[in-house]
Amino acid sequence: MEILELIGGVFLVTGSLTMLLAAIGIYRMPDFYNRIQVATKASTLGLLQILIGVGFMMPGWTPKLIVLFLFVLFTNPISSHIVARAGYFTKVPLTKKTQVDKLEETISEAHLKKVKSTKD
Repeated sequence: MEILELIGGVFLVTGSLTMLLAAIGIYRMPDFYNRIQVATKASTLGLLQILIGVGFMMPGWTPKLIVLFLFVLFTNPISSHIVARAGYFTKVPLTKKTQVDKLEETISEAHLKKVKSTKD
């Protein structure tokens, strides 16, 4: 039983370090959109590591932990995408280092297609 607790502890520490690095990354990122990306990826990966660690320490909880991770795996990226789009459409500024805005190009193309289809 000791080896499982040791492996679980390693996963808990690495998950916690991933979350710590994400917090530092959030502070260092230049704009809203980069911060969302860092927070989403790190929280998903960090949570996975922490849940694996808990799974090793408490094997009886494994089914619940799998369901919990699947829930976070599907909802975390979707919710951050929605928040990022809401920020974009409310004109939260991009960093000055941003050179290409693919969403603006896509929206412009979709708008042109819509205008052309209404003229026909």
